[in-house]
Amino acid sequence: MTGLLVVDDEEGVRRSLKKVLEKEGYAVSLAEGGDQALEIVRDDPHRVEIVISDYKMPGIDGLETLIEIGKLNPEMTRIMLTGYATMESAIESVNAGIDGFITKPFLNVELSAKIREYNLRKRLKQFVSEQVFSEMWREGAKIRSKKQKATVLFSDIRGFTGFSERVSVEEMCDTLNRCYFSPLDTIICKHNGTLDKHVGDSIMGVFGAPLTFEDDAIRAVECAIEMMGEIDRLNGNLPETSQKISVGIGISTGEVMAGIFGSSRKKEYTVMGPAVNVASRLEKLAKGKQILVCGDTYSEIREYVRAENVGPVSLKGIDRKIDIYNIVGAENKTP
Repeated sequence: MTGLLVVDDEEGVRRSLKKVLEKEGYAVSLAEGGDQALEIVRDDPHRVEIVISDYKMPGIDGLETLIEIGKLNPEMTRIMLTGYATMESAIESVNAGIDGFITKPFLNVELSAKIREYNLRKRLKQFVSEQVFSEMWREGAKIRSKKQKATVLFSDIRGFTGFSERVSVEEMCDTLNRCYFSPLDTIICKHNGTLDKHVGDSIMGVFGAPLTFEDDAIRAVECAIEMMGEIDRLNGNLPETSQKISVGIGISTGEVMAGIFGSSRKKEYTVMGPAVNVASRLEKLAKGKQILVCGDTYSEIREYVRAENVGPVSLKGIDRKIDIYNIVGAENKTP
């Protein structure tokens, strides 16, 4: 049963919402203000999946309440409920990362539908990137497969087998999530890349699909440089040498087929094509702290980076030699 918390200073509103939402199958908790709501969430941050808070309340207002709850549990769906449907309050809520906005008065059917919609959107965003989600929303959850140009990035931990043998399983999983997947995934999204997938300790990011921009290759390389810097920073904060990780990155630009692929049991948005294969091979070739890019990528970024020409290289499974460049730094220019 999904846990839902209603926060409102009016007892009649709390009782009314509890009655309606319990019929929808929610396990409803009530709070008469922000302080009580925060106390409930602090006691058990995972007890509640959805929180609905009134906007205008004495003491801590609804927006501040939802912001603080988000700090306690970022995965919680946060919905603003208000009779003050001003543009300013709506913009303020959206800018604060609130997941939904419902205005009073409302029909019970509308309330239930909005809660399901906002919660579904929150859950989907954990599995697809913001760009893919937005595209699905515009296209009615259908994205047509199409051929387009994109830049593909692969990141992988060097010596991961040895690393996994040096630490416990719990330490390995904690280090991967806290010091690798979470920060590097965030950097990909920060540079408007699409987080495609994790395969073991490998991260795949795509720049140019589903949305294409002129600077996709530049953003991909800037992303890789920042990823390397973040790994260095995180390693500096790790007390044990055995916990430190080293990363290699490969980047390739070219035509891909982008869309939702899979079976009736499992589908995913991804890209396929030679650029994906080349990026994967470059990542395997890269040493620790090394960013290798193909010639097509370098031709688009050469004014913005410092690079070493590695020369034409034969890659496994690729029937032609690939020009490769090792990125050693940025030129501090903007496109």
